[in-house]
Amino acid sequence: MSKGDAVLNQTMQAIEEKAIDASKKLRCAIVGTGWIAEAHVPQYLKFPDVELVAMCDIVPGKCEKFCKRRGVDYTNIRFYENLDEMLAKENLDAVSICTYNATHAECAIKCLNAGVNVLLEKPFTVTVEEAAEVIKAEKASGKLLTIGFQPRMDPNMQQVKKIVDSGVLGEIYYIQTGGGRRRGIPNSTFIEKKTAGIGALGDIGCYSLDMVLNAIGYPKPLTVSGYTSNFFGTNPLYQRPDQDHTAAENAARFNVDDFAAAFVRLEGGIILDFRISWAMHLDTPGDTIILGKQGALRIPSTECWNGSVGGEMTLYSDVAGLQTETKFPILRNNKDLFELKVRSFLDAIKEGTPAPVPSSQIYYNQAIIDGIGKSAALGREIELEIPEI
Repeated sequence: MSKGDAVLNQTMQAIEEKAIDASKKLRCAIVGTGWIAEAHVPQYLKFPDVELVAMCDIVPGKCEKFCKRRGVDYTNIRFYENLDEMLAKENLDAVSICTYNATHAECAIKCLNAGVNVLLEKPFTVTVEEAAEVIKAEKASGKLLTIGFQPRMDPNMQQVKKIVDSGVLGEIYYIQTGGGRRRGIPNSTFIEKKTAGIGALGDIGCYSLDMVLNAIGYPKPLTVSGYTSNFFGTNPLYQRPDQDHTAAENAARFNVDDFAAAFVRLEGGIILDFRISWAMHLDTPGDTIILGKQGALRIPSTECWNGSVGGEMTLYSDVAGLQTETKFPILRNNKDLFELKVRSFLDAIKEGTPAPVPSSQIYYNQAIIDGIGKSAALGREIELEIPEI
């Protein structure tokens, strides 16, 4: 058996079903009832050990409209327009924070300070300084904080890490990653700095970064030379209307990135070559490639890495003087990734286990994203200043 085949056999593992203990129910709430909440709410409702007791949104009537649109029975759900009021009145065990990016830090800190466990949607925050403040609140509270990176739950994504951990690639020295869409600007609150803070970088760039950084153990980022642009988002020709704006209006209010690229130096002498896009004249900026001294792994690109990999992965290595290629078949998963994301959060609370996607890792993810924006604004490479916590 070749070492490639050995790794293939090791990583082909079945997903185990886990029984849910419903003897103690967790009191949960949703903060923010925009479209991403539509992926969270059904998950909480399906679990027998959960009571969805409250929802909060600063827009009057939005919670009720959300429930009516989604067919959610809200007889026993209380609605709030003020997060402080909800935290004061409800004895909560957990919240999902589904607000727009610019309020992630504020909402997470309030919930942690109130003694509530938090599932915070991605991106972690807008800036690395905000991320530091959230982690300080997490540590002071003693509560659990996990970041909403559902691709971690996909068996194919997990296989990437298993391959790297197996040692078959040897010492990693270069990684190319990214992805993106030929056309796919989300509009809504995603395209203005006042609500989103960052564009494609935070929306989908965080996923591709997490895939490779998680695989190699999240080494500390040291320097970054970043570039951002928004040629497509600001052009009405490439925009589209939505329920509130014309294409021209969306182009006029667009002031975040729709494309970003960077050259990042990591501890351990690893180079990270990154690019991400909401819109471009290309189907993909390239596959993800992890180069090691003993082998290499090619991971076919996707539009945003927010689900699974883009196809069969290929391991390149030498065996007995022969250049070999090992294909890794796609692993099928019959569970919704959001279900697995929410379930892993709830299990960690009940069992007292570590966060499924810990803030300590995503802190470095956020530092890179923040650094790309700062470097792009300066037009030069910068050393990353990551606050000590």
